[in-house]
Amino acid sequence: MVARRLRTSLKGWGGVGAMLLACLLAVALVLLLPLARPSGDGSTGTGGPGLAEGTQAKAGSCDDHPERLSPPPSGDESGPAVTAITKRGYLSVGVDQNSYRWGYRDPNSPGSDLEGFDIDLAHEIAQQILGDAKAVRFHAIPTNQRIPAIKSGQVDMVVRTMTITCDRLKEVAFSDPYFTTGQQVLAPKSSGITGYDRSLAGRRICSAEGSTANTKLTDDKRSGRLPASADISTTVPNQLDCLVKLQLGEVDAVVTDGALAASQAAQDPTVELKGKPFTTEYYGVAMNRQAGDLVRRVNQVLVDYRRSGWQDSYAKWLSSTLGTDPASSRPPS
Repeated sequence: MVARRLRTSLKGWGGVGAMLLACLLAVALVLLLPLARPSGDGSTGTGGPGLAEGTQAKAGSCDDHPERLSPPPSGDESGPAVTAITKRGYLSVGVDQNSYRWGYRDPNSPGSDLEGFDIDLAHEIAQQILGDAKAVRFHAIPTNQRIPAIKSGQVDMVVRTMTITCDRLKEVAFSDPYFTTGQQVLAPKSSGITGYDRSLAGRRICSAEGSTANTKLTDDKRSGRLPASADISTTVPNQLDCLVKLQLGEVDAVVTDGALAASQAAQDPTVELKGKPFTTEYYGVAMNRQAGDLVRRVNQVLVDYRRSGWQDSYAKWLSSTLGTDPASSRPPS
C-alpha cells in the first residue's frame, strides 16, 4: 500500500529525482518506526529506544558535572517550601554532632551547643530566610540516614558534609557547592600505608554506609583498581565510628573525605593522611526534590555567603587542619 502511493506520487518526476525522494521517504519511515513501538514495559506511551538514549545522555552530563545541576539563585520567598518555613518560624536542619570542626559539641564551650563550619552555614541560612540566625532546630543524623531524613520530611535540609552525586540527585535536590574536597586515606603513622595504592593490599579498610567513600571502594574493588586482597567489608553508620575502629586496631585504614580526615588527624596525633586526594568532590546542602523554591533561595544565600562569611568561617574552624590558604577548598562559582 505504501509502495503504490509512493509510485503514484512520483509520476512526472525524472528517474534520478524520483529515486532521491524515495530514499528520503524510506529513511524517514525507518527513523519513525522506533517511536511508534510500545515501550519495553508493555506500556503504550512514547517510550522506547529513542527516549532511552536521551536519558543516557542526560546521565552522562551529570557524571561530568553533578555540581552544576542546581537551579539558579533567587531571593524570592513566595514559594510553598519557603513560605511553610517562615510560617513555622524555624528551620529544621539535619547535621552531624561528631565531626570535629564541622558539626560537633565542644564540652569546653558554654552550653555545649553545636558548632563548626556546617553549623555556621545553617545559621546563615536561617538568618537570611527568617531574620534570626538562632531560628534553627538541629537534628543529629547518621551518615546513612541523611537522605531518608529529607524524603520523610523530618528535616527541611541536610548540612552535613554531603557530597553532590548523580545517584543522590535521583533522590534529593542539592544546592550549589559550598566546599570542595576529595577522598583520602587515613591510617596510623607507622602503618606502612602510603596512600590509595598497592599498599592497601591485605588491609582492612573502613568506610561509612551510604558514603561516597564506600561507593568508590566498592567500584574500585570490582574494577581492579583496588587490590583484590583489600578487605572493605567494614562499614559503619557514622563516619567517626571508623576512627574509633582504627584506634582499637579493628581496621588498618579509613577512607573518607580529606576535609573530615584532616580534622580526625587533628584529634588523634597517632594517625595521618596518606597520599593525595584521589577524587574531586563538592559538598552541597541537600533538600527535598519538590522544594525547588527552597533550593533557589539557599543558592542565593550561598552567593552572599561566599562574598562575606565563608572566609571567616573557614579561618575559624578549618585553617588549623586544612591550611591558611582556602583556595583549594573554595567551591566553584
